[in-house]
Amino acid sequence: MNVILKEAGVRGKAGWVALMRFDADTFARLIEEAVQLLPEQFRRHMENVTIDVQPLADRETCRDMGLKSPYQLLGLYRGVPLTERHVEMPPAFPDCIEIYQKAIEAVCDDEGEAIEEIRTTVLHEVAHFFGFNDDQLEEMGYG
Repeated sequence: MNVILKEAGVRGKAGWVALMRFDADTFARLIEEAVQLLPEQFRRHMENVTIDVQPLADRETCRDMGLKSPYQLLGLYRGVPLTERHVEMPPAFPDCIEIYQKAIEAVCDDEGEAIEEIRTTVLHEVAHFFGFNDDQLEEMGYG
């Protein structure tokens, strides 16, 4: 599992101020640790999944999702869930989970809260890869 760091060209709106910040290496390490907490039987199916760290969701993503601010989105799964795949499908590009660092930092008051939010966001997006929808995740407390 590779964590890829990228810069997005979106700036936050006034009023959204991160109370704490992680450097890029620390944030990537925390994501890798969150992935390692997943049971092996799940991790072994994620060989074709990348995790991209970006500051914020881009304008197109926000527009497509009907969001007013990129700070409203902490993570996003892009791909075809395993439950929707079949043998007749052509080979797919790697699925991608995007984690938005500035958005996570902005909603957390301290490092411990941010670490928990990173774990929850990673788990939420990995669950989409395995076919869970938002309603199911909300019922399980990962909404």
